[in-house]
Amino acid sequence: METTLAEFVNRLKDAAGDNLQSVVLFGSAVAGEFSAEHSNLNVLCLIERTGSAELAQLRPAIAWWTEEEDYPAPLVFTFDELRRSAHVFAIELFDIKRHHRILFGADWLENFQPPLALHRLQVERELHRERLKFRRALLAAPEKPKARLDLMLSFVSRFCALFRHAIAAAGEPEPRTRREAVSVIAAWTGADPSGFDAILEFREGKRKRRKIDLEAALHAYVEFVGLAADEATRRFAQFR
Repeated sequence: METTLAEFVNRLKDAAGDNLQSVVLFGSAVAGEFSAEHSNLNVLCLIERTGSAELAQLRPAIAWWTEEEDYPAPLVFTFDELRRSAHVFAIELFDIKRHHRILFGADWLENFQPPLALHRLQVERELHRERLKFRRALLAAPEKPKARLDLMLSFVSRFCALFRHAIAAAGEPEPRTRREAVSVIAAWTGADPSGFDAILEFREGKRKRRKIDLEAALHAYVEFVGLAADEATRRFAQFR
């Protein structure tokens, strides 16, 4: 991982020159929950100018990162763009602020405070939206065990992140891990966490697929997501 990150930074520097201001690693690779099999390396780049010519300069480095290394394309902003639109990306910047590592440039995040005025509303909206996205995907997925397992895996990180945000937005201490977030939501709602526990254990390599009752796990998973979204709405009502 370190060699790959260093190579990417060098390619960005060679491509962008003095237009590159900062490269930031964020997400599970910094938060201590990285899985080589299931996680991505998430990167944010700050550049001084974002004209078409400047973006084209970045293309070879980003093509190497996305096509050869198979990681998602970095987020690319100017600092002014990020500052002006920070309220729109409150969830993302909340996470980046707490779990980041500067790969190049100054640590501009040290004194950067994401505006959280709309954070609670965004968390509530995203919880309900992700619930609907999962439901639509489930309805479209083949009724095969592997398809259902893959579907739950593909959503588990996003749901756990939103659970963590919901807990913080409700004024409670932010959980440090996905498991802690699931545990708090279970305590809030009385919901059965076994579906999430099973998927997280599988993701961490602690449980084999054959040891998971997928029908029971899916039932608990779906119910847990719905109760979490509804409970967040109920708790956030006091702040309106």
